[in-house]
Amino acid sequence: MSKRIQLSKTGGSEVLEWADAEPKAPSAGEVRIANKAVGLNFIDIYFRTGLYPAPSMPTGLGTEGAGVVDAFGEGVTHLKEGDRVAYAQGPLGAYAELHTLPAAKVIKLPDFIDFETAAASMLKGLTVQYLLRQTHELKGGETILFHAAAGGVGSIACQWAKALGVKLIGTVSSKEKADLAMANGAWATINYTEEDVVERVRELTNGEMCDVVYDSVGKDTWEISLNCLKPRSLMVSFGNSSGPVDGVNIGILNQKGSLFVTRPSLNGYADTRERLEMMCEDFFSMIESGKIKIDVANRYALADAGKAQDALQNRQTTGSTVLLP
Repeated sequence: MSKRIQLSKTGGSEVLEWADAEPKAPSAGEVRIANKAVGLNFIDIYFRTGLYPAPSMPTGLGTEGAGVVDAFGEGVTHLKEGDRVAYAQGPLGAYAELHTLPAAKVIKLPDFIDFETAAASMLKGLTVQYLLRQTHELKGGETILFHAAAGGVGSIACQWAKALGVKLIGTVSSKEKADLAMANGAWATINYTEEDVVERVRELTNGEMCDVVYDSVGKDTWEISLNCLKPRSLMVSFGNSSGPVDGVNIGILNQKGSLFVTRPSLNGYADTRERLEMMCEDFFSMIESGKIKIDVANRYALADAGKAQDALQNRQTTGSTVLLP
């Protein structure tokens, strides 16, 4: 018997239960991981609240973790018992001491990445990889706006953008978060609690505005983000921390300058083993080079996942958070 976080109904963090769970033996093509660290992400809250529906109830939670291979099923050839591994996709259930998932979603960890770093950064790092290198392949010289620049994804994005020679303007909610974003390589920051984001972007860019806006906030920033774009440029809406964007008249894209918009996801980009490996290789190489450093700023016991989610949801965290079994 092992332990996991589960929920039997959607709601606030109080619905999370620390429960006994019978470890699932891996079927053909599957692997079971003994987690050493588990990643905390906003998507976990979306499943907890019901914004994203879970396949069934009761359900586990979480899709990101790192640990060692505990067992594997028939047909698994690229992994063996005891291998150090990490994952960012797969079925819900990473908030657990033991998690079984398709072996195709599991990546061997290089020696220079420890478990906490991997669990804190796999989903976030691969998200930044597809945002900056695939959704719009930044070449250098562009000016972009990135919301929540001091968070887990934003902290990596600031560093990667600087390495590419891109001017990243980051939105933040405090001076402390502004300082962190600047330390990570942001070109400029905007405190949205005190400044008009659109007007500040206009000032910073001498009226040119941005080539791309990356928006993980959703409902509260949708129109602000559109207003920060150049004509014929790209709005990337990749999250819903303030609620989903809905009821949009597509004609607004015409009115604001023949804009493009996309709503990408990690699963839409890392949709084959080959693409997943390519994305991991790109991200891991940035860590190895020292161009990206992962800030594991917050650690909670796995049993305290509710407290960790509340801190994330209330914007009380910077950098990345890990849950420790």
